[in-house]
Parts: sequence; structure tokens; C-alpha cells
Amino acid sequence: MRFETRCVHTGVYKDDSYNSATTPIYPASTFTYDDIGVNRGYDYTRSGNPTRRALEENIASLEGGTDCRCMSSGMAAITTAMQLFKPGDHVISGDDLYGGTFRLFHNVLSEQGFEFSFVDMTDLDAVRAAVRPETRCVWIETPSNPLMKIIDLAAVAEIARDAGAISIADNTFMSPYFQRPFEHGIDIVVHSMTKYLNGHSDAVGGCVVTQDDEHAERIDYLHNALGTGCSPFDAWLILRGIKTLGPRMEAHQRGAMALAEMLVEHPAVKRIYYAGLSTHPGHELAKRQMSGFGGMLTVDLNGGREAARRLCTKTKLFLMAVSLGGTESLIDYPEGMSHASMTAEARAAAGISESTVRLSVGIEHPDDLIDDVRQALAD
Repeated sequence: MRFETRCVHTGVYKDDSYNSATTPIYPASTFTYDDIGVNRGYDYTRSGNPTRRALEENIASLEGGTDCRCMSSGMAAITTAMQLFKPGDHVISGDDLYGGTFRLFHNVLSEQGFEFSFVDMTDLDAVRAAVRPETRCVWIETPSNPLMKIIDLAAVAEIARDAGAISIADNTFMSPYFQRPFEHGIDIVVHSMTKYLNGHSDAVGGCVVTQDDEHAERIDYLHNALGTGCSPFDAWLILRGIKTLGPRMEAHQRGAMALAEMLVEHPAVKRIYYAGLSTHPGHELAKRQMSGFGGMLTVDLNGGREAARRLCTKTKLFLMAVSLGGTESLIDYPEGMSHASMTAEARAAAGISESTVRLSVGIEHPDDLIDDVRQALAD
């Protein structure tokens, strides 16, 4: 089956009693045994749940993985994946990445003895130079959050392999509709399912997708041991959202491209970050490893913090909020919102400034979004 068909049909038909056309919700915390040591595949929802398993089957199919485990949040998924490693291990990561990931790496895991190098991953020589004998993981965001850097998945995966390390890609911004990292040699894929996979701003979740049996077995063990599994109801909502992933991603991209083309000419904009523009330094790479450019774009404004504040507060269709990937458009001020947990030094090193504004373009009509941003940028 083709991608859009698998979105609708994979992991759905689980009801042998009544032939429900949608996946049932199994809210049970526990499941009865037929005999001592004999059950019907489930015993306790922390360990596994039929609704959650349906979602895992669906996402594994869409990403081209062999298995998936769904967690209570994107950060729960990242935390679980990082438990593949131990104190003393070294991780190479981008310098421009989600603030919550930076906080986990820099503030929490570093205190526990993990070692991190934050580098510009568009510079492959810098990635190679960061490799140490104790390097065990290369963590990739592409496009990066919030500056939309495009990282060469195949090249970085090769660097990781040569170092004896695992490559992990956060595919939240693109979803498997526009990008499938496994096809470029990546070992493990993670998502914040809260974003495009769910797509309706009404559920929180994350997932870890694997291709290797050893990785799959370990992630399964860790998600049970850590208790990071997502709730049956959130799993059901996200499985519902995935049914429309294809048409939603096309609508997000349509609006983002139209808005980017307007903003690139706007006098209030100093710089725009959107890989769909031919002027983006990663445009050609994006065309090779992605089938679309997505719905996220970022701008640096002339006028600094005050200009950014005006844009964030004057839009009417773009709601000022953290998160992204919902049907409604959102606008975010990274310095004080999504990336506030980064140190000021780390933000400056990555290129995130007081004039930076991130936009998650929804599925509204592009002309209405353009009109909204234009009026917000007007003097």
C-alpha cells in the first residue's frame, strides 16, 4: 500500500467482535490471565496496550522501521532513547536544536556523566572533528529547530558508523511523509508525536522507531522499565490524526511556501530560514533527501526584540504559543519560549537572536495567512 493508504489502514482493524471501522480504545490498566503465566498478549498497560500497539504498528510502517514504541511525550521518547547509553559516553549533537532537548542534554544528562559536543552539523568536518574514542551517539535534527538547517543524513550516518556510534534522527519537523531517515542510513528515528503526527493540538506523545532487532528489544525493555509509555487515549487520538497526515502536510507546505515567498521580499525581514527557497543554503540537499519542505519557517526581523514582539502579538490567525504542527498556525519567540531553556551563550552560538521568530504554518488558506502577517508587520 502507498503511504496515504497506510496512514488510514495500518493498525486499525483490531476488533474481531464487532468489526469496528476505527481502532478501539482499551483504557484498562490491567488485563486478566487465562492461567498462571498465560495471557492474551497483554498484562499491564505500562508494559503494553492494544491501542498503543496499533499506533506503533502504523508509525513503524510509515517510517520504514521494523518496530516502534510510543511514549508519553517527545521528551519521554528522547529520554528513553538516551538510555541506550551510559555515563562516560560521548554524544555529538547540533548546536541549533529544540530547547527541551538541549536542556536534557546540557543540564540533566551532563550532570550524570554523559559528555556532549554541540556543533554546526552542516559542517561535516566539524562533525568529524568532534568524534572521540568514547563517541557512542550522533544526534541529528533536520531541519533543525528553529533555524531550519538541513543536515546531510547519509553523510552524518556514515561518520557515526565509522566511529562505531549510533545515529539518531529527530524527524518531528518533516514527519515520515516528507522525510524517512532510515532510507539514508540512520539507525533510530524519534518523533514528538504531539506535532505533525497528531496534527490537532489535542494530544501529547513521542515515539522511538527502530530497524535493528537489538535496538528494538532494548527500547522495548527501557520503555517498560522507565514507565514512559503513552496513554491509550492519547495513542487513539494520534492514530486518528495520522489518517490525514498526507493531505495535512501538503496543506502546511502550501501555506509555508506562499508565506516564505512573501516574507523574502518584505522590508521588515532581515533573513528567512525555509529550505523551500532556492536561496536557502541547504535547498539542494533538502531536495535530495526530502520529498517536500514542510510547514515550519523562521525569520530574523529588522528592529530586534521590539519588532519580534510586535509580530508575535499583532497576528490574529497565528496564535502565540509553543508547540507546532497543528491545523492552526502558531507563532513562537524562541528566546523567551521554545528555546528559553538554552543558555544565552548557546543561543548566541547557534544564531538564535532576540529578533528571531518561528512560525508553524497551519492549514488555513495561504492568502489569509499572508494578509495576517502583512498587517502584523505593518508600521
